[in-house]
Order: sequence, then C-alpha cells, then structure tokens
Amino acid sequence: MGKPTLFLTVGLPCTGKTTAARRIEIERKALRLTKDEWVKALYGPENPPLAGDVIEGRLIQIGLRALALGTNVVIDYGLWDRNERSALRQAAVDLGARAELCYFALTPSAQRRRRDQRQAEAPHTTWPMSDAELVEWATRMDIPTPGELDGSEPIDGPPAGFTTWDEWRSHRWPPSVH
Repeated sequence: MGKPTLFLTVGLPCTGKTTAARRIEIERKALRLTKDEWVKALYGPENPPLAGDVIEGRLIQIGLRALALGTNVVIDYGLWDRNERSALRQAAVDLGARAELCYFALTPSAQRRRRDQRQAEAPHTTWPMSDAELVEWATRMDIPTPGELDGSEPIDGPPAGFTTWDEWRSHRWPPSVH
C-alpha cells in the first residue's frame, strides 16, 4: 500500500469541487469532508462565517487524523488562499502522506449558470449567491501555480509572525467560536 493522499479541492463556488470530491471519495476510497454539508446540517439556512472557519478547522483535524491512520482524505472547500493550501500540503508531508491539489475553474458565465441551476434544482444544498458576490470572490482567489498543482514547487514557509504551519493553522482555523 502506498502513501495516503490528501486531496485538496481548490476553486470558487459552483465550479465542480463537490462533484469531483464525491468521485474521488469512491474512486480513491477517500474520506470526503465537505464543509457546506456540515454547515447546512448544523445551521440550516444560516452561513455564519466564524462558525464556518471552526467547522473547516474541525474537518481538517479529522482529515489529518484519518491521513495519519493511512486513509485517503478529500477536503472539499474552496481553499482560495495559497497559505491555506501550503499549510495543508505541509501537514500531509509531516504525516508522511502526499498532497494533491485539484483546481476547478469556469468562466463567470458558466459559474452563474451552475449557480442558477443549483438554486433551482437543489436550493437546500446551497445559499443564495449574487453576481456581485461571485465577482468579488473571484478577486480574492489565489489561483494555484502550475508548480503548486503538480507538486514540483516547494511549499512556502509560514507567513511572518508564525514559526510553523501548525501554528498558522491554529490561528486560521480557530478551535471554537468566540
């Protein structure tokens, strides 16, 4: 048996991350951790930002434990920030596992069509998203580099003020809602 793999879905809303995560879950026998499903189960129609960060952190803890036990894991949420991806890539390496980024991008018009279709067919699985929000979120996306995607680029060091990626992860994904 080879090293377990941490699959990271990277992309904006409505680009196909969850569909791919479900496929990875089956094909690669991976534990799938989809944030939106947890937020919906716990908060229903609400989508509180800080609670979402805590849920992400808890899912990462579960995922890293499963990875340490030899199970493939797919983290299914946007991971728009390169620091988030670097922290998780480093965590996988620290556990003797591999990390694989799966990047999803669509044209803005295709993304809006998918959003509209999801709202019409399965509104219980998502939250309303305006065109303005989609545009604004796109400006916040750190598009992965080719080297980040194929694993050839070294993992960045943690940002200023943090000595380790573990320390940064605890800051980025707080353990509880304050």
